Parts: sequence; structure tokens; C-alpha cells
Amino acid sequence: MSDVRVRFAPSPTGLLHIGGARTALFNWLYARHFGGKLILRIEDTDTARNTPEAVAIIFKGLRWLGLDWDEGAQEGGGAKGDFGPYYQSQRMDIYKKYVDQLLAVDKAYQDPDGSVRFRMPRTPGVVKDLICGEITFDRTHEPDPTIFRKDGTPVFHFVNVVDDLEMKITHVIRGEDHLSNTHKHIAMFEALGATPPQYAHIPLILNPGGSKMSKRDEGASIGEYMDQGYLPEAVRNYLCLLGWSPKDNREVIAISEVVEKFDLPQINRGNARFDINKLYWLNGEYWKALTAEQYHAYAKEYLTQRGVDLSKIDAAYVTGVLDIVREKIKLGRDLPDWVEPFFNEEFSYDEKSLTVTLKEPEAKSRIEKLSAAFGGLGEWSAVKLEETLKALAAGDGVKVGVYVHPCRAGVAGRAVGPSLYHMLEVMGKERVLARLQRTLGKL
Repeated sequence: MSDVRVRFAPSPTGLLHIGGARTALFNWLYARHFGGKLILRIEDTDTARNTPEAVAIIFKGLRWLGLDWDEGAQEGGGAKGDFGPYYQSQRMDIYKKYVDQLLAVDKAYQDPDGSVRFRMPRTPGVVKDLICGEITFDRTHEPDPTIFRKDGTPVFHFVNVVDDLEMKITHVIRGEDHLSNTHKHIAMFEALGATPPQYAHIPLILNPGGSKMSKRDEGASIGEYMDQGYLPEAVRNYLCLLGWSPKDNREVIAISEVVEKFDLPQINRGNARFDINKLYWLNGEYWKALTAEQYHAYAKEYLTQRGVDLSKIDAAYVTGVLDIVREKIKLGRDLPDWVEPFFNEEFSYDEKSLTVTLKEPEAKSRIEKLSAAFGGLGEWSAVKLEETLKALAAGDGVKVGVYVHPCRAGVAGRAVGPSLYHMLEVMGKERVLARLQRTLGKL
């Protein structure tokens, strides 16, 4: 079905909601599965709420998720393809042409207040939905809906139909909350002498409490995952599972395989429950699967976006630091805190280091012994550093931790961290000795 044409038509309201992102994904999957086209249409007729910044958020979120489109809106108000521009605010002449067409055949009429209403048929409204099945709406007492306001601006339901008609949309895949309006849209298509597209309404996403997920709920905005440092592949994988599954209980599934398997009859009829813990787990699976090269690229990009200037730091040192903190990182948001003591010579000391470790009566003498012993090393390696520290502990007849804790606090200001000996090796002899001396100066 290479003639498949689907669309994602968000309103720019300041965030890309997880429900909208899932709708975009399902449209993208359907188009890619059948070799069709995905059209991006920005429904920006609400000038009071829509801003260029809000539109940019949509583009950024879709690109982050890896959802490319074939025709439609581009940054700057332009269009990609032959049918644009795909901003409703730029298509008012088209909507006026169609409302005049309905007025000419008495399928619409002007209200005394100057608005235009569509004559709703009084016959039953039948919707043959590809997911929900056949549903009939009683239109006996259905009021005639306004399609143009008295100020001359069109109403959502009408422009939605006109755009789908103009853009030759074959399948409308959208949230189930639009199902009750579909019979109205079909009636408008028929009044314009056009064949409606096929409709498929996907289940709602519910919050953990069981109600429809709103923009105020945790995890409702794709921007949250971008800021927190989730991997886009993990978020995209999780969105696939909100209403669809490969039917074999797998949860980690490559997007190429989802494209291969995806079809509308497989979408679950019941609503999908959002589970942040499952998404967090799934992100961990993708995190573990990153190659060293992928991890380094991701970490450097995330840190740079958060204001960490890596250009002034030795590249080999950066790589070494990233390697030893990886085991501690679950989300990108963890990175800045874990790498801070490596890149900042004026690092601060955490509470436990200040009030417990460095307050020990013997802390100063042990750091002095460590400094002297490390200073005499010819080979600076994790193995040699471990041998040296353990020899000091054995000589004093104490447990190894008695030296490990002040050493860690002295060079990084932290009570916890990655493997101490590998951390010392990466930091290098000069830096470690300087930091131990700095700590001694504070005791």
C-alpha cells in the first residue's frame, strides 16, 4: 500500500505531550510499514496560544525520537513537499473556498450572528473504525456545528476535514478522544462530495492513577525525557508498547522490527497505563547496550548541552573519566554530578566527607602517608596504587577502608564514587598529589 498517506497534526501549545508523540510514532510506523508518506501539519489557528517557540518544541521532540516526515511543515514556516505550506494559519483562503462550496449547495448556512453552521444530517452516523470496530452515533438531536466563527476564523473540525481532503490523507490515526467527533467529520467529507479517509482511533494513555494522562502528570512531556537524559531509542521503544506489542512478551525490540511487524489490527483496544518505572528499566537496558563510542558521543553531547566546556580539557582525560563513571550512570542527568569533581580543581566536599571521613582524628596523618607513598611511585597504575594503599593499611594494622575513605574524600570530595584505584589512575599522579595537598590545607 505505497499510496498510504497519514498525518500528524499537533497544535503548538508549549510541549509535545507523550500522547501526541505516541500518535506521531504510530503514524510513522504505519507509513514506514507500507512504504507510504507521513505528513506533518501544524494546527496553529489559535493565535492566542501558539508561538514560534512552541512550534520549535514539536520539531525538536520529533527529531529527538527519530521520527522523520515526508511532507509538511518545516522550521521557519516553510513546507516540504508539493502540498504545502502545512501551517493552518497560512491556509485561510483554502478554508474560505470550501465553506463557500458548502454554502452554495445549502450544506451550510449563515447564522444571524454572522457565523457559519454546517447542516448535520439527521441520519445515523456510522463510523467503521479500524481499531474500535463499527460504531453508530444517533444524530437525531445533534446540533448543527459552527464551522466558521463570526470573526471569520474557521473551527478545528472543519479545517481538519479540509486539510485531510486537500492532502489526500488515506488513514487518520489519532487518539480515541477524537472518536466522538469522527461522524461529524465523515458527514462534512460527504457534503463536499469526497470519500472520507479510513479512521483508526488508538487507546488513551492513562496515568498511574487510572485517569487520562494530562500535561500536569509526571512524564507527560517528551521534553522531560530529553532534559533528564533518557535515550531516545528507549523512549521510542516504550511508546511502541503503549497500545501495541509484538505478541511474544518481548519488551526490548528494535525499531526496524517494529516497522516490519506494525499494523493497525494489532493495536490493543484497551487503554494503556503509563509506568515510569518500566520506562526507567527499559532505558537501563538500552544504556547497557551502548557501545563505548555511542556512550562517549552521547555523554559529551549531553554534558556540552548542560554547559560543561569539554573543549578545554584533554580529550584522553575526558574519555578516561567517562569510562570509569559509566557504571554509576543510569540517566544522562546523572553525568554532570559524577564528572564534576574530575573536571573542577576547586571541587566541593560532600556532607559525609566533611562531617565524618575528614573529621576522623587520624584522617590528616593518613592522607599525609598516602601523599608520601603515592609521590614515591614510579609506575602510576590502578594495580600499583592498590598495592600501595593496602600496604599502608597492613602496616598500621587497620582495615583497607580506613585509607580508602579519606583518599576518596581527599581527591574527589565524595564519600562514594567509581573504583578508587582506577579513579586515581585516570586522574594522574600530579593531579592526585595536588588534591591531597589541597585537602590537607583544609584540615
